[in-house]
Amino acid sequence: MAKLVLLSEGLTGKSCELKVDKTTIGRLEDNTFHIPEPSVSSHHCEVLLRGADIFVKDLSSTNGTFINGEQVSTESVLKPGQILRLGQVEMRLETGDALSAAATGKKKLDQTRVIPQGVKLNELEQQGTRPMFEKNSPFVKKSNKTAMIFITIGAILFVVILVSLFIAIQKMR
Repeated sequence: MAKLVLLSEGLTGKSCELKVDKTTIGRLEDNTFHIPEPSVSSHHCEVLLRGADIFVKDLSSTNGTFINGEQVSTESVLKPGQILRLGQVEMRLETGDALSAAATGKKKLDQTRVIPQGVKLNELEQQGTRPMFEKNSPFVKKSNKTAMIFITIGAILFVVILVSLFIAIQKMR
């Protein structure tokens, strides 16, 4: 019997056996597999049993449905050991083989888990262009004209005060 086992912190160990042809997963309690987590949509996805295959169908969720880091646009096959991510919640599909391995304490290490990464510096250099920002963007290079005006006015006032003090000291003698 196949089942989905939650891996995310706070939900670890919670699972759902896939006994019926269609299992709905979402944040609301009317789902077959209820996951009370804000990043999961109210009706996030469906897990469909079709013969020996298990399919995942995204139900236009807000934060997306991913299998091993690849987004499910409409429907994709979920294989044993793969990681299904709904929003920020991760779960693994386990079958009889994975369940027996878990019972003996051995982990199944046939796949490397994909960790999403950002843009790498060498990728930016290969593109050869620097990002251009709009005029109203907070990332536009700021002008130094205002700072230069304040520094100039401050310097002039400092000189005027020094000259005034010098004249006042001269008159007191």
